[in-house]
Amino acid sequence: MNWNGVMPAITTCFDADLQVDHVFMAKHCRWLLDAGCTGIVPLGSLGEGATAVKGRAPVVASISALATSEAVALAKAAADAGCDALMVLPPYVYQGDWREMKTHVEAVFRATPLSCMLYNNPVAYGTDFLPEQIQELAAECESFESVKESSTDARRVSAIRALLGDRLEVFVGVDDAIIEGIGVGAKGWIAGLANALPRESVELFNYAINCEHEKAFELYRWFLPLLRMDTVPEFVQLIKLVQAEVGIGNARVRPPRLELAGNKLREIQKTIKETLSTRPQLVNGQAVPAK
Repeated sequence: MNWNGVMPAITTCFDADLQVDHVFMAKHCRWLLDAGCTGIVPLGSLGEGATAVKGRAPVVASISALATSEAVALAKAAADAGCDALMVLPPYVYQGDWREMKTHVEAVFRATPLSCMLYNNPVAYGTDFLPEQIQELAAECESFESVKESSTDARRVSAIRALLGDRLEVFVGVDDAIIEGIGVGAKGWIAGLANALPRESVELFNYAINCEHEKAFELYRWFLPLLRMDTVPEFVQLIKLVQAEVGIGNARVRPPRLELAGNKLREIQKTIKETLSTRPQLVNGQAVPAK
């Protein structure tokens, strides 16, 4: 498994009946890879992501469940379906102690021979895997090869690298922390806004990883109002609104999520339209912000 680059955590597109739009999702996955993304992370429609990619890039299945037995079963099903790797979450309601969380994720890591990424998102899930705990997991689980670090603290990236060197590849999991994360050692990005703007996402990542600081910051400054949409509770609705605005998807969500309405919707649409009105142009294969 090659853990690097921009791997979008893809949205799940629904038709008018709120059923998965399989045809669109296959098209979406191909479009993302054509734009330079290095993998696909399906969070809600495993089979369709795997069908669309057809060996072009790794498919990383997200494994999240309340019960350890269910998470293990999902991991085995993902391996049987042909996925290349797993992104493993802690139980997303129960906030257990370290002994419990270690037992849970280790069971998933050991369920298949697939390479595994640990998804650390204490802001959303309330469970925090500290760098020293990640080091302990890495010492005991050979298949544990990567961390999606979504604590919003870039110091976590450098702390993991200080303890583990190149033993694990660290991915940034919060869109508006990508520049800082790469600056302290991250090698990849599980990206949200890449669903709508993959070319700009890949260019931003490449500028940052290649230490082209002025180009990176100029593109980042343009992108920031949209990247920040990945960091709020309505991030799914917001990212889908950006997709709809650029003509690659729609704004439908499944309850309990509801589409935005009223003043909030109008304010978000204004931000999206204003940002996209100065969308970078492709010049010699590179994204150059409009002046």
